[in-house]
Amino acid sequence: MNEAHGERDMPTTTTVLAFGAWLKNTACLWMDGQAHWSALHGDLSDPGACAALQASVDALLARARAAGRPVQAVAHDLHPDFFSTQLAVATAQQLGVPAIGVQHHHAHLAAVMAGHGLHGPSVGLALDGVGLGTPDAAFGTWGGELLWLDGPRWARLGHLYPLALPGGDRAAREPWRMAASALHALGRADEIAPRFGPVVGEAVAGGLRQMLDRGLNSPLTSSAGRWFDAAAGALGICWRQQDEAQAAIALEQAAARALTRRAGLPALPGARIDGHHRLDLRPLLAALFDAPDVDVAAAGFHLALADALAAWLIDAAHAHATGTACLGGGCFFNRILRERVLARLHEAGLQAWLPAEQGCGDAGLALGQAWVAVRQLRHAPAPGGHPTTIPTENEQSETCA
Repeated sequence: MNEAHGERDMPTTTTVLAFGAWLKNTACLWMDGQAHWSALHGDLSDPGACAALQASVDALLARARAAGRPVQAVAHDLHPDFFSTQLAVATAQQLGVPAIGVQHHHAHLAAVMAGHGLHGPSVGLALDGVGLGTPDAAFGTWGGELLWLDGPRWARLGHLYPLALPGGDRAAREPWRMAASALHALGRADEIAPRFGPVVGEAVAGGLRQMLDRGLNSPLTSSAGRWFDAAAGALGICWRQQDEAQAAIALEQAAARALTRRAGLPALPGARIDGHHRLDLRPLLAALFDAPDVDVAAAGFHLALADALAAWLIDAAHAHATGTACLGGGCFFNRILRERVLARLHEAGLQAWLPAEQGCGDAGLALGQAWVAVRQLRHAPAPGGHPTTIPTENEQSETCA
């Protein structure tokens, strides 16, 4: 097991075992005011990683028993099909303790709060590839979320404009599909076959257009990762991904080349907040399809996205009277995005925080789950209770406790 890590604002009398999520899985035991990490297990699509998680859970439970600190609750992701969720629920039943589900993006930002010992209200951006939303949400797959959080209470203040995922999970592996989805969302569906037919085949491109027209196997997502995929597909940088985040990494590399060659490149126009508190990137993406210089366009996309995200977060901080902003989720591994957003937040006088350890991605998610579960045990109604009222003027917020 990894060395324990202390947090300043976590109670020392509650013991919680958190099971992480699906990708880059780790487990975390919160005990005696410290986080005790398992090893990194990897993605739970691998049976070996599932077995490793089970072994880590057994070892962490033994550690808690040996210290005379029995586990009082387990915490897990909301997704019912994750092996980590199923193992958490089974473990809770065996121990006779509550199993507390924590929304994926809430956990990302909670991990930032825990890692820096932050307390009090905060706003934050959770940007990643995928995560299950709340059961009452209009669409289930999130990934570009503007949140408010305070202890166990949280609210979704806004999200990225949702794109359809034509072909479901397959769209996450083939960025050309996300570019086609963006064209469809722009009212330019007639361009799908001419643009992508020569690359993927006329029949495949035409079939995807029909899929989008009919809404078949095309669930909506607010994922920031899928918007990066759409941008990479629009610029022809990556059609299909062999590795996770391959398209986003290639897009960042193209942007870095342009920013190295030319200082003072402008951000592209078009990103805007609509009447439903969504950050709409469709007009921004429209400029990419016929860009004369791929690298310059990639840079303009990054700068525009960072500026729009920062302005969105700054407005939320002012509206909710907080000077604390948290940034979480795997998209913040992107150096251009991260540094530009941080610079804008600091210019606005906000204290901005990134995860303290385990990185921005899912490897650190278990700490956020434990942070939420500890506070829910101390302050919130029992799981499944009524949402807590929070101080917000935003009637579109979804409140949870």
